[in-house]
Amino acid sequence: MFIVIATVSLGFVGYLVFPAMDIIAQEQPEVFVTHSGAVVQTTGDVLDPVYTIQEVEFDPEKYLREFDYGKVSQLEDGTILREFTIIAEDDKIMEIAPGIFYNVWTFNGQVPGPTIRATEGDLVRIHFTNNGSKEHTMHFHGNHPAEMDGIFEIVGSGGGQFTYEFIAGPVGVHPYHCHVMPVEEHIGHGLYGVFIVDPKDARQQADEMVMVLNGFDTDFDGENNLYAANTIPYYYQHHPIQINTNELIRVYVVNMVGLDPINNFHLHGTLYEYYPTGTDIIPSQFTDMTTFSQGERGILEFEYEYTGRYMFHAHLTEFSEKGWSGVFYVKDSSQPNIEVYDYGS
Repeated sequence: MFIVIATVSLGFVGYLVFPAMDIIAQEQPEVFVTHSGAVVQTTGDVLDPVYTIQEVEFDPEKYLREFDYGKVSQLEDGTILREFTIIAEDDKIMEIAPGIFYNVWTFNGQVPGPTIRATEGDLVRIHFTNNGSKEHTMHFHGNHPAEMDGIFEIVGSGGGQFTYEFIAGPVGVHPYHCHVMPVEEHIGHGLYGVFIVDPKDARQQADEMVMVLNGFDTDFDGENNLYAANTIPYYYQHHPIQINTNELIRVYVVNMVGLDPINNFHLHGTLYEYYPTGTDIIPSQFTDMTTFSQGERGILEFEYEYTGRYMFHAHLTEFSEKGWSGVFYVKDSSQPNIEVYDYGS
């Protein structure tokens, strides 16, 4: 028996064929209402075996410019302490594209997890709770003691807890993710996020945003079916990111696409200064395209002189035609904002 799902996903039309699986979720269908108001019955065929279905709604527009600076206090020696609470779960369902549902594993109920931000030298304290049904951890790229690496300190399911504590550094943009084996499964389901360490001497003021490049293997055949910047395919193509002419734009880009060895970021209409990992204040390139391996990241800085709509996307045709494509809407003070753009009209 095979299940065929017709997909019309804001940029491509096709069919996804999934072999039926003998799992409990098939025998006990779950029904829930999506963000679009549709009542959906799912049997888990395009998911991992479903535990308890809870709908996740993710807002790429909000995530783009949302930074979590933690609960801030000062220690007796003058050190700034930033405390964060992170909760892992693995029983959520997200409609990642129209009619396509996926069992996401989340940090604080979202994919990607919250963008954690600190200044170099701050003491970072993460209160981590694993409310999932599987073992999970948090592994931060950057400097920290071995016992804070999130590799051997496995946090048990059903409420296990661990406190990560380290000095923020080095300066730059770094991913964090679950490091429980198989790592590809845990990252592939969504257990990752971004950790930004600002220099003590602040960077130049800019319109800042975060883009996490991700992919989804919806039929579990070892190949990604959908790609995106910030989880929802084509979102920024139909909801353009609005920026101003002659204003510095700073984008923190982190590539968390698994299964594919490389990804890239191409910008139309201007070039950007590129800072690999963001650890240096001097850009290494002035370009319009950068290639990323798995887990690689960097900072892009640019300005637009002219108004209009400019694409940004993967310069890999398969990726861009399966969702990794967006638009910057560049305007001056005299132009109104726009909410939705019918690309190609």
